[in-house]
Amino acid sequence: MTQVAREVELARNAAGRLVPVQANGRHQRLYAGVGQYQPTGSKAAPPVRSSRDYPASGDKRVPNIETALRLSGLRDGMVISSHHHLRDGDAVALATLQTAAQMGVKDLIWFPSASFPSQAPVIDLMDSGIVHHIEGSMNGPLGDYCSRGKMRGYGVLRSHGGRWQAVQDGEVHIDIAVIAAPTADPFGNATGSVGRSACGSLGFALADSIYADHVIVVTDNLVPFPCIPWQIQGNNVDYVVEVPSIGDPAKIVSGTTQITRSPDRLKIAEYVARFVRDAGIMRDGFSFQAGSGGIALAFVDHLRIMMKDAHVKARFVRGGSTRYLVELLQEGLTDYILDGQTFDLEAVRSIATNSRHVATSPFTSYNYHGKGNFASMVDVAVLGATEVDSEFNGNVVTHSDGRLLHGIGGWQNCLAAGCTILAVPSFRDRIPVIVDKVTTLTGPGELIDVIVTERGIAVNPRRKDLLEATKVSKLPIRPIQDIQREVFQICGGAPQKPQLTDNPVAIVKWVDGTVIDTVWQVRS
Repeated sequence: MTQVAREVELARNAAGRLVPVQANGRHQRLYAGVGQYQPTGSKAAPPVRSSRDYPASGDKRVPNIETALRLSGLRDGMVISSHHHLRDGDAVALATLQTAAQMGVKDLIWFPSASFPSQAPVIDLMDSGIVHHIEGSMNGPLGDYCSRGKMRGYGVLRSHGGRWQAVQDGEVHIDIAVIAAPTADPFGNATGSVGRSACGSLGFALADSIYADHVIVVTDNLVPFPCIPWQIQGNNVDYVVEVPSIGDPAKIVSGTTQITRSPDRLKIAEYVARFVRDAGIMRDGFSFQAGSGGIALAFVDHLRIMMKDAHVKARFVRGGSTRYLVELLQEGLTDYILDGQTFDLEAVRSIATNSRHVATSPFTSYNYHGKGNFASMVDVAVLGATEVDSEFNGNVVTHSDGRLLHGIGGWQNCLAAGCTILAVPSFRDRIPVIVDKVTTLTGPGELIDVIVTERGIAVNPRRKDLLEATKVSKLPIRPIQDIQREVFQICGGAPQKPQLTDNPVAIVKWVDGTVIDTVWQVRS
């Protein structure tokens, strides 16, 4: 497919970024600043159904995905949603879209919670007009396809909580939700915690099950009613499809999640743990969140030792869970794991067997348009970034060349934590990570408190309390401008500006549904 040029009205938002006023036929609210947009109105809702329309036996099975799509009224232009708990091993989302192609529909909008390289054949479906565009995090080939201006509609990038917000607020109306379930019963109750394709939580699919017009559960492990514990309620499900496999279990969860071996990255992890301790954040009853990357895992390991030495116990830890968080639970160093998704085999086993390892959803964890959420109750969140700048702004969706190759995940939502730490190497491939201005603004600097590199720690001047708490620490706390100058000298100057056109290809939503920035087409 040739590049798509757009005539588009642009406006400058409160962050000073040029963003489209219209995207995919909808007027867009522009980012007005942290906490400045106040939502109004009522939540969206699916159509009212009657139990008279479903089998009295409770058996909602149909022979295949095509039958389920036909019974759901599939037609041109519909929104089809899927979830990514199965990650690069998922076979259901692609099979659904390919089945829709065989049925002859056009211009579908795919609304995944995230996409992965294994779903690259969706590019063929976009080239042939089956899929119009993707509203969801795009990784690998799909992100590159969008960056090159090939997609007919705008990509729309949302955080995990932002996706729930968009569905709940009616910004996105899901016509058909397709939920890949490692275990389900004929009524539609489903769980991800058990089965040969077990992936842990199904929390990312919960909004889809509640708000979609039609809901299809696809499983490779059908059990007699009731499926216990159910994470998806059968009362919200229209059809159940049993298939030989929902995906490749070897790629659904990683059995090789490992602590980084890089000396520089190990130093970063140690600095983060020491900062959390020396700033007084690590105390009895505290809480934290860390991801599954090598630096984050090393941080958890360092913190575990410090907690044991200080006889400190956390009240809860937030996941994405890994075996390192599971070890904290098993060793009595935390009361609970509140888990949004599981990243390795030990975590999958734990969520299935330990009642204190609790599956959660973006509604409870991250939804900014809820009556509070867990993210703001976390004492410290340790995150990564592709770029940061001297104003502490962060970018997690584009690389230094401007290509869209990452999703937001829960990153934006975690910025609500009491202390947000970005743990990043000072450069990658001799390209500085601390830049003058981030290519794509994903999170505003006023919410990012600390940047930790192997060459020093920068504390946001807004956080005078953290500076005061650590002033007698032996940690290498430095102004961010000093770290940046040193890295520029090492790398031979500031990084080159990405080569971008003036054609917008995607928009980045903030947690409240407003547009915080634009992703621009890269030059060929």
